[in-house]
Amino acid sequence: MKFFVDMPLSPDLAQWLIDEGHDAIHARDIGFDQASDAEIVAHARREARTIITADLDYPRLLALAGSAAPSLILFRGGEWSEADVKRRISELLKAARDDIQQSIFVVERGRLRRRRLPIKD
Repeated sequence: MKFFVDMPLSPDLAQWLIDEGHDAIHARDIGFDQASDAEIVAHARREARTIITADLDYPRLLALAGSAAPSLILFRGGEWSEADVKRRISELLKAARDDIQQSIFVVERGRLRRRRLPIKD
């Protein structure tokens, strides 16, 4: 799978994903550390990458655009340790690997929610 790790999360996460056999980039490593959320969405869409972030603005952007891509994995609920993020992504990839495309996954401490894209009222 292809991932775009956003600034709220560690560049080490992108390297861990690479080590796990995925194609991953971190925003900082490609000069997107100051990019707007809209620029990141456009880049991820062009490269068919799933965004991994803790930035709560992304679901709204995707909903307003009526977009089916890019997919999103959103960590909510405060500070996440790097170990917790890796563990939850590993669990998500095992449980829902085939369902990640055209989806928003909201990862919280006690649950995982999925919403299909595009978001329609």
